[in-house]
Parts: sequence; C-alpha cells; structure tokens
Amino acid sequence: MKLLRTIRLDASDTFIFDPPAEPGEWAVSGAFVFWQRDPATLEGRARTAFRSGFLGVTSLGWSTLVQIVEAGADDRRALVGMLAQRLVSDFGAPSLKQADAAAEEEVAFAESLCDQPTDTLVAVHRSFDGGELREAFRTLKPRNGRKPARAFSFFDVEGEEDTGDAVDLVGMAEQRKR
Repeated sequence: MKLLRTIRLDASDTFIFDPPAEPGEWAVSGAFVFWQRDPATLEGRARTAFRSGFLGVTSLGWSTLVQIVEAGADDRRALVGMLAQRLVSDFGAPSLKQADAAAEEEVAFAESLCDQPTDTLVAVHRSFDGGELREAFRTLKPRNGRKPARAFSFFDVEGEEDTGDAVDLVGMAEQRKR
C-alpha cells in the first residue's frame, strides 16, 4: 500500500505556513481543518494553508508537497490512531470511536491519492466555490526516471490548471522578518 509523507524541497514552507510540517511526517489532505471556517475571512498563512497545504499529522503543520511512499499495514494503523487522537485532543471530536471513524476516512482519502508511482510528488489547490470546498490535486514526476529531488528542476506536471492565484514568496519572507 502507499501513503503520503510530507517533503520539503526548499525552505519556503517554513515562512509561508504557521506552523510548517516537518519533512517525513505522515500526511492527509487536512481540508477538515477548515470545515467550519469561512474561507473569505482567512488571511496570511492561514489562507495559504487553506489554498495549498497538506496537513502533517504529527505536528499539525502544513506542507506544500507530499510524496507517495510505500507503507505497511502497521504504518496505516498507526496513522489512523495518531490522527484519531489528534481529532479528539486538538479538534474537539466527541469520542475516540467517532474520531477513529473520521480518521479512517481521511487516511482512506489520502491513500486514494496514491495511484501514481512511488516518489511522485502531489500538490493541492483548495478553493471555496458556490458554497462548497473543492480540492484539485496535481502530480509532479521526475522527467527521465528517478532523480534526487531538487526544487524547480525536473518535474512534469499532471492535472495542472491555471488557478489565477499568485503567491508572493518574496513579500511573505519580508513580512516574516518584521
């Protein structure tokens, strides 16, 4: 089976997300974090997390990219258990039984995104349209077989749509320094 792990190709996640996920965490989409929030009211890093973040389950931090990796049944069980615990402790789930069912759904959805080869990177674009939360996923694959991951160097993109959104990384970095 395959699951998602956070990956950091450069330092940008550390200044666009609060908090950033640590590289190598098990990850889920994380859209549930925004379930009862009005996306129009989100600003700054919260808005960036809404638009383009995967949730690292250990830190509850955000990652722009996740990597498809091989996982075993024990890894999956541990991920579901850890997410269920976080749903109770950090998101107010009423019981561990209900949290476990929700965590199972989240992990199954993450698993459904892993229909590409191992080491494929996945990115998300989240929007709120017509009263509904929408997620679009795209994959990034090394061009000529497997290569070490370096940012901005070698990816073919599948599922890319022009979202019209632009992120000013330089401006965000300067804002962080203040």
